[in-house]
Amino acid sequence: MRVADFDFDLPPELIAQAPAEPRDSARLLHVPADGGLADRGVRDLPDLLRPGDLMVVNDTKVIPTRLFGRREGSGGRIEATLVEEAAADSWIAYCRPAKRLKPGDAILFADGALAATVGAKDAEGRVRLSFNASGAGLREALWRVGSMPLPPYIKRAAGADPADRDHYQTVFAREEGAVAAPTAGLHFTPALLQAIEARGVRRVEVTLHVGAGTFAAVKAENVADHKMHSEWARLTRETARAVNETRAAGGRVLAIGTTAMRTLESAAAASAGPEIEPFEGDTDIFITPGYRFRAVDLLLTNFHLPKSTLFMLVSAFSGLDRMKAAYAHAVAERYRFFSYGDACLLERAET
Repeated sequence: MRVADFDFDLPPELIAQAPAEPRDSARLLHVPADGGLADRGVRDLPDLLRPGDLMVVNDTKVIPTRLFGRREGSGGRIEATLVEEAAADSWIAYCRPAKRLKPGDAILFADGALAATVGAKDAEGRVRLSFNASGAGLREALWRVGSMPLPPYIKRAAGADPADRDHYQTVFAREEGAVAAPTAGLHFTPALLQAIEARGVRRVEVTLHVGAGTFAAVKAENVADHKMHSEWARLTRETARAVNETRAAGGRVLAIGTTAMRTLESAAAASAGPEIEPFEGDTDIFITPGYRFRAVDLLLTNFHLPKSTLFMLVSAFSGLDRMKAAYAHAVAERYRFFSYGDACLLERAET
C-alpha cells in the first residue's frame, strides 16, 4: 500500500481551533457497516448503542509538558516540549531552536523555578533534558510552570488560553503520563455518561499514555516502511473480564478513540486464545487495511489527518473507500476536524 492512497483534500478552515461548548454539543457522523451515512450529534450516542454493549475509555491524563525558558548565560529563548520520560529526572524533548543547544548547556524555565541540563541529541534531533527535580517533585513543577502540549495545527501561543488546561483533558483522566489527549474522550460530559448508563451500556477503562508519535508524519512512501513509536498501555483483569462477558452475551465492544482500540487489539494479539487476557507493556501496533480485528465492534473517533496512521486505522476498520466517502461528506457538510473537532461513530466492516 502507498501512503498516498490515504490522502484526501481538507480545507484548512475546517481544522478546529477550540472545542465545542458544551463538549457533547459536537456533531457526530454515523458510519454504519453498510447503508447511508447519517448526520447526528454526540448527544445521540445513547440511541446508537444497545443494552448490553460495553464502552471502553482511556483514562490517561495529559501532563503540561510544554515549557518556555532561557539559556543560562546567553539568555537565548528556548521552547521545549517534553515527549518521552527517560528517567525520574529526565525527559526526551523537542527544543526550539535546537541547533544552538549543546551538551552541558543549562536552561532556566519560569525564571529559574525549574532548571535543566542539556544532554545528547538523538537521530531525530530530540534532546535529553535532565532536571533539578525528579519523580513527584518534577511532576509538581510541570503542573506549576508548564503549558498543555497542544497539537501543532492549533494555531495559538502555548498558554494563551488558560481554559486549555481543562479543555484538553477528558472527564476520564486519572493516570498521569500522556503528552497528547485521547481526543475522542473530550466529547463526554456527566450528563452524556448518565444517559449511556441508563441505556444499559457498561463502561470500563484501559490506559494508554499517548505519545508525540500520534502526530508524527508518515515520511515513507510505502505504508510497510513506516515505523510506529511505542506507547505504554495497560488492560486490567477486570476490563478483560468485562470484554469477554460482553462478547459471550452477544453485546458489542465500543472503543472510545483509537488509543482504546489499540490497547484492546494489542491485548487481543498478545492473548493465547480467543478470549482477551490482561495486558501491560509497550505497544507499537500498526493497524492498516487487511488487519483482522479481534476485540472491537464500534469505534468513536475524531476526524484524522490525511496520510496519517490514524486514517489508515479507521480505513482498516470501516474500509478505505467507505472512509474516503465519509470524509468527503464531512468536508462537504463542514464538520470540524482533528483534536478539538467533531466525531464519527464507525461500525466495523464485515470482511
